[in-house]
Amino acid sequence: GPGILTRTLLDAGLRVVALESNSDFLPDLQSLENSLDGQFRVVYGDFFRLDPLTTGALRPPALSSDKLFETMGVAAVPWRADVPLKIFGIVPEQLERNRLWRLVFALYEGCSIYRYGRVELNLFISEKEYTVLTAKPGKLKTYQALTVLAQIGYEIELLHKEPWSSFATNLKNGGLAIPKATWLPNDHLCLIRLTPQENLFTGGLTPSNASAFIFMVKQSFAKPKSKLSDRLNSWSLDSSETLLKALEIPENAAMRNLYPEDYKRLFEALQNSNMFAETLFHDEVLASIRTTN
Repeated sequence: GPGILTRTLLDAGLRVVALESNSDFLPDLQSLENSLDGQFRVVYGDFFRLDPLTTGALRPPALSSDKLFETMGVAAVPWRADVPLKIFGIVPEQLERNRLWRLVFALYEGCSIYRYGRVELNLFISEKEYTVLTAKPGKLKTYQALTVLAQIGYEIELLHKEPWSSFATNLKNGGLAIPKATWLPNDHLCLIRLTPQENLFTGGLTPSNASAFIFMVKQSFAKPKSKLSDRLNSWSLDSSETLLKALEIPENAAMRNLYPEDYKRLFEALQNSNMFAETLFHDEVLASIRTTN
């Protein structure tokens, strides 16, 4: 865009590397770069097209996070270390849900930007998606697989809510081009901070088996009203009654009523038992990853 967010960060005294995907805006941003003494750098690229699943050389604005971070001089740090980098941006309305899913996959698999540690995201997202990310168990329309995975993976903080009128362009009839939502509030853009949880990879959850965990959660919400015991039986798991008793989860608990940490405890218990094989979800995991990317 025209660099409003970039200038705000520069005015705060921060060192900024800006990704610009629209070549029309590059000349002004390059002039700004030349006027500052190393505080600002602009790169032709799109943050939401980092590390696409493709072969061969990448064509801008698609780019590699490895090359980008090398350009910025950012080195990888251990997962439990402090945040190595803070990213600011606006998630485009088009394919917004898909873009959020890509971030979640990257987080759990420790790939792309998360190869470098617990990178902090400060993003404007729609109010309806913020409502989903922060929903509580039992909310049929808003408590979803994405909710569970986001709340396990990130500390989610609401920093600011800004009316759409501050961002939206005018329609030909003079009205505001404000996105509509049929059953969720969507009057604002929400600035949220997503900080990866330091203890995400504890117990039985690791980047190598995270795809199986993601699909387990997604499959659990295919029928959110179903009972957990029925879902375990559908996976052909024996002794599910013993497992749930050990986890202190009622047998008649509905999938939509489980807290996010219950899903993680369930997965870790399955990992440590002889009832579970990751190959159960292998084909579905691969298909889900291809769709998301």
